[in-house]
Amino acid sequence: MIQLLGNRKRLCDGMTRRDLLQVGGIGMWGLSLATAPQSRAAAVPSIAQFGKAKRCILLYLFGAAPQHETFDPKPDAPAEIQGEMKAIATSLPGVQFGEGLPRTATIADRLAIVRSMTHPYPLHGVAYALSGLPVYTTDLETRPHDAQHWPYIGSMADYCWTRRAGRKSDDVLQHVGLPWVLNSQVDDLGLIAGPYATFLGPRFDPVWTQFHGDGQRLAPKCRHEQPKEYKDPYAACARDSRFEFRGSGARSEELSDARFGLRRGLLRQFDAAQREMERSLAVRNLDAQKELATNILSSPSLREALDIQREEAALRERYGYTLFGQSCLAARRLIEAGSRFVTVFWDAYGTYFSGGWDTHQNHYPRLREYLLPGFDPAFSTLILDLEQRGLLDDTLVICTTEHGRTPQIDSKPAGAARHHWSRAYSTVLAGGGAARGAVIGRTDRQAGDVVDCPISPKDIQATALALLGISPDEEVYDRQKRPHRVAGDGQLRLELLG
Repeated sequence: MIQLLGNRKRLCDGMTRRDLLQVGGIGMWGLSLATAPQSRAAAVPSIAQFGKAKRCILLYLFGAAPQHETFDPKPDAPAEIQGEMKAIATSLPGVQFGEGLPRTATIADRLAIVRSMTHPYPLHGVAYALSGLPVYTTDLETRPHDAQHWPYIGSMADYCWTRRAGRKSDDVLQHVGLPWVLNSQVDDLGLIAGPYATFLGPRFDPVWTQFHGDGQRLAPKCRHEQPKEYKDPYAACARDSRFEFRGSGARSEELSDARFGLRRGLLRQFDAAQREMERSLAVRNLDAQKELATNILSSPSLREALDIQREEAALRERYGYTLFGQSCLAARRLIEAGSRFVTVFWDAYGTYFSGGWDTHQNHYPRLREYLLPGFDPAFSTLILDLEQRGLLDDTLVICTTEHGRTPQIDSKPAGAARHHWSRAYSTVLAGGGAARGAVIGRTDRQAGDVVDCPISPKDIQATALALLGISPDEEVYDRQKRPHRVAGDGQLRLELLG
């Protein structure tokens, strides 16, 4: 057996890192491409945009962004619906955004604005919003590795691309998550479900980065009874902040050649142990995993892609010295370096309950002082930066959230509130074959119900996969060898295409 020295820090499922490596290395539990059942032939959608997107950046606003103050304001609604924040004109005639998005308003002509998102679960269902999972319950949220979960859309794309290529051998990681493992920086809850490969095996989980940098400003409280305030990097982060890949995903500057040589020695031990380990059901793809581990550790392109300090100060300033802004910049650098699916989460920080965009209290202070000022420059600069570099046409950008917020303002909490609401909300797409300057769907006068062109998060996934060259009808198999469409019950929506 391969011998490992060092501490026995526990992983989230109770295994130690030593145990993990002893049963076969990074991601060895995963389904082997050589032994997995192959999908049935899937019809290629007969659309000109099929496969136009070579890569995808998914921006996820955890907690549920309000449709009224972002992409579906209702300036003619009563004050208790419209709220304190007004609507402003955009670059699309007759189309308005919330006043907190002045820079995004100027690029509306590049966007597909979906105002008719809807589904039945007003819960923090990241897993429901970003996978083919057909039903959702609250208890699934805190069980990220429950057998009922479906693979994350990025994991599904990674798996399909890899199956097509035959193995994972690129020296650039094609599936990355920023800025850290989802919900890992909160005090009051463990990890939550959503961005995991589930039955495809952890080999297709995102390779996560870790953010290093101090928050520079206190964020407005999520709850007034909150006992602690946080200097939140999403509010402002230090200029010397940086990202690196977690664990074996980083060869930091402090890792000497000698220590790196020891790690390569470990990989040689994998070679020596291959015959023994191949007898284990846990290991079927040692060569690919060994190659991936080596590449993560040694590829200069990976280290350089994450090094946001290499960018001009003026561009970093335009993205905003916030965690979301600098994460969007890192995402652009990663896809420019060859990564194919990069997710940026605006995650809860410090406290999970009412964290992120979940404004059950302090709705207006958080929007005005924290959320919208962080989102607006980052999102608009990302789109323009991709465009100026000639990358937008074949890079699909998706900005979404798990649900919307109530039409009726709750004035009882200080700072007011909008609560969970999944009957109507907004999602925005750009580039990669998505429509330009289009408003898809319509809500009623209160932005509370969809009255035209209802679109589910599964439809967004099906359409995104088609743009990425993966038929929504392609099938994958779970651990019981049951076939599943890669997009669940999602359907390709031609309305979203340019």
